[in-house]
Amino acid sequence: MRAGLRSGWILAAASALVRRPDLWSTAFRQVRVLARPDWWKRAPFLPIPDREYLRFRLITAYGGDGTAAPEASDLIAYLHWCKAWPSVVG
Repeated sequence: MRAGLRSGWILAAASALVRRPDLWSTAFRQVRVLARPDWWKRAPFLPIPDREYLRFRLITAYGGDGTAAPEASDLIAYLHWCKAWPSVVG
């Protein structure tokens, strides 16, 4: 993703999430679950998923070459799914 596109998506996603306090704990849990191992040892020193994992997820979700920026509404739908999943599996 281009830097401008990435930052634009992050702002839109954060704006959508800030209006959904019922999903905040789910979002924090997913950040912890998806963060690269030992993320604090490598720049950019943020708990973000591995770049190749994100690319794979973007390709499987949107097709193309994995550079598409997701919609903020997709993040909200994903977090709803993550929140509901434990009750689905038992």
